[in-house]
Amino acid sequence: MVRILILHGPNLNLLGTREPAVYGTLTLGNIDHQLSQRAQQLGVSVDTFQTNHEGELLDRIHAARGNFEGILMNAGAFCHTSIALRDAISAVALPVVEVHLSNTAARETFRHHSYVAEVARGVVAGFGPLSYLLGLDGLVEIIRSQSGPGIEYVR
Repeated sequence: MVRILILHGPNLNLLGTREPAVYGTLTLGNIDHQLSQRAQQLGVSVDTFQTNHEGELLDRIHAARGNFEGILMNAGAFCHTSIALRDAISAVALPVVEVHLSNTAARETFRHHSYVAEVARGVVAGFGPLSYLLGLDGLVEIIRSQSGPGIEYVR
């Protein structure tokens, strides 16, 4: 079975109460539940992990090689600052899709550049929690197309 690692970065543990006008009112637990349901529909499994520590994200990315077929990642503010995350993604050579709840291109200038996007297979941003589901769909399509015919989009 295809295994997907879902990584949530800093401050995402505060979803539901953190700036609801920007990030919405769903909690991270709600989003993880939606991702689990969607994964089941797609016939894949997901493991989720949230941390506020860059080094823990790096460790999880490194450990993903040989254990997962891809990574869905919302690195939060680390995507704008961390060359180390960029390098880790390059090193493990797994397909990565970056997701963001908000449209980072329409926000503060410092959010316009992502080091993760430079090495990600795709980026989904600005659709709220739907960004995660769209990202998961895209990542599964990428993985399956590498090993055979692509999937039919299921809603």
